[in-house]
Amino acid sequence: MKSWKEPLVPLLDRNGWKIDEFARYDAFFDAPAIIVPPETLDAALAERLPQQRIGVEIPNTFRPELLAPVQDQLSLVIVQFPAFSDGRGFSIGRMLREQGYTGTLRANGRLVPDEFAFARACGFDEVEMSEEHAARMPVEQWLAAAAAFSISYHNGPDAGASIFARRRQRRSEAA
Repeated sequence: MKSWKEPLVPLLDRNGWKIDEFARYDAFFDAPAIIVPPETLDAALAERLPQQRIGVEIPNTFRPELLAPVQDQLSLVIVQFPAFSDGRGFSIGRMLREQGYTGTLRANGRLVPDEFAFARACGFDEVEMSEEHAARMPVEQWLAAAAAFSISYHNGPDAGASIFARRRQRRSEAA
């Protein structure tokens, strides 16, 4: 059995591969940081150990506003991406950020490197994937794809102001 400090799955952020500090609820309840499904979130928050960080993994059909009452107690929200062609997770990430979620936002699933910059622009901090998926797409491919875009259609942590906000700013300065 792996200890909670070892990466359980490949995890990528804007700097490259990183170690996952969180453990899945069913395997390590007493770990310092756990991930639970939405149906056990209330119990995990009520029964958590002192200083224990809680994360929740939600499907891409989940309504983000359901997390609003507890989002300030969450250290991590994972949004599932079951297929690279299913973009509902991007909308969920954006809605979570717009409703004030400030913790770590992780995409989990079948993203491709070309979607990494878009995920970052939608508010995602990291991407979790299967070992098979990671082996087919090296970290250099992910980082190069993210660096290929200097501006975005969305405001985001890496993109700054959106292309639309920049255009509005230039128009108002010219007027």
